[in-house]
Amino acid sequence: MSAAAPSRPYDILLAEDDAGDALLVEEAFLSRGLGQLLHTVCDGVEALEYLRDPARRRPDLIILDLNMPRMDGRETLAAIKADISLRTIPVVILTTSDAPDDVASSYELHANAYVCKPTDLDAFLDTVHTIDDFYLGLVRLPRP
Repeated sequence: MSAAAPSRPYDILLAEDDAGDALLVEEAFLSRGLGQLLHTVCDGVEALEYLRDPARRRPDLIILDLNMPRMDGRETLAAIKADISLRTIPVVILTTSDAPDDVASSYELHANAYVCKPTDLDAFLDTVHTIDDFYLGLVRLPRP
């Protein structure tokens, strides 16, 4: 599946503490050449600071790792979904954990999707492309 070219660059906030995984996500979006703007933060504290900064454009999509320092993905997800000005932004959990409790608790906190990070490089890139195609190419997103 190939996403249609967006009418404007999409903003994506990636909250990921693993520099290697963040680089792979960035490479996956850059390889598409569809104009996505990826902003990377290392933990939930930075993610919320970014999201609450009035000088920044609201992201169209948040990709969130669960296991991060200071404020983990669960706490960050809960804060995002509790904030009336942020709760409509789709949040995709992209994590190494396939623990049933992590999956269940993420959906209980209103994650829009839960995706396990593949260990194979090509599968990892394909996974990010699929997230891109679905959230930024297929579905209708609310406009702020």
